[in-house]
Amino acid sequence: MKLAAATVYAVDIPFTETFTHSAQVRRACDSVVVRVVNEEGVAGFGEGAPRPYVTGETPDSVLKHLVGDVWPSLAGTELPNPVEDGLAAFDAVIPETTVAGVIAPNAARCALELATLDCALRSTGASVALLIPARRSTLTYGGVITAGDDEAAARRASQMRSVGLDHVKLKVGTGNDVERVRAVREALGPDVSLRLDANGGWDLEQALTVLNAVAPFGIDVVEQPLPRHALADLKALRQECAVPVMADESLVTLEDAEMLLSAEAVDMFNIRVSKCGGLFRSTEMVRLAAQAGVGVQVGSQVGETAILSAAGRHLAAWAPELAFVEGSYGTLLLAEDVSVEPVRFGHRGRASVLTGPGLGIEVVEERLRRYAKRVVELLAEKTRP
Repeated sequence: MKLAAATVYAVDIPFTETFTHSAQVRRACDSVVVRVVNEEGVAGFGEGAPRPYVTGETPDSVLKHLVGDVWPSLAGTELPNPVEDGLAAFDAVIPETTVAGVIAPNAARCALELATLDCALRSTGASVALLIPARRSTLTYGGVITAGDDEAAARRASQMRSVGLDHVKLKVGTGNDVERVRAVREALGPDVSLRLDANGGWDLEQALTVLNAVAPFGIDVVEQPLPRHALADLKALRQECAVPVMADESLVTLEDAEMLLSAEAVDMFNIRVSKCGGLFRSTEMVRLAAQAGVGVQVGSQVGETAILSAAGRHLAAWAPELAFVEGSYGTLLLAEDVSVEPVRFGHRGRASVLTGPGLGIEVVEERLRRYAKRVVELLAEKTRP
């Protein structure tokens, strides 16, 4: 099964509401979706969600990298056999590359890995679950409260409690954090799990001040309290604060994972498929965490479509130990999603595992074209913009 063609879509799907945190204000999905086709005409889809404040990538840089650097090496390549070669082969087929100013071109790698994996599995009628078998039949997703005033945060917390969500994450790091956490905890009541996410918005002194003040409110974990490169401060925070610490923006590559574990700097990993470079590298991070006794959250990129949501669900269903799972917002956040079937969590955050061929969803290409800011068609012999 050789790769015969690909199409790259830079999509812009509006959100139903603005999503804000300390590092970004987002009003639309800006993913890059890749569709690959093999010589038999079977198509597969993958998605990357570039975030300049996470990996250094932008939609434009991902598109340029895929078209100019990666596709010329992949065009006409024989795809691995998923049954015989396993998940690692789909990571290995994508060339190792670097991009100036980018920590790692992981959104680009993820989009291609998922697309080729989806294509190869569909050719055999098999599911991703063949390679990473589900350890649980259902998952429970949580909600996220974006940055904003305390009153609005408390209202959203009350709504989440009323629909039965058991886990809630609150964005912090934008000022007045203690009163904001207090208001949300009061609205949620004592039984709902509450996590904080600063998106690297504090320094060590600020983090210690806020976290020691809010610890009595029952905080399960704080996500990325400090900037990416503050490894020594992250370790000091973990040692001096009662709230457990989770790495997110500090965890982009496998080398990052090894450094964090070696330094004993965190209690948990937030593993997001696009950020971490695809399913294979995400599973490797899960394994490293398990060996070190570090907890795992399978996270998501805000605004991801059903493609990345499906990949994240397979990862979460497989993970040996799973503390929290995020994503699968679908049309709760997107004006329209790209799959036939909804990949959105239901009542109380519950969602079933996916069992269909490939990633387990049917992508509607017409929707990709409708929301595309740019489309590039690629053939095995040449590139046609």
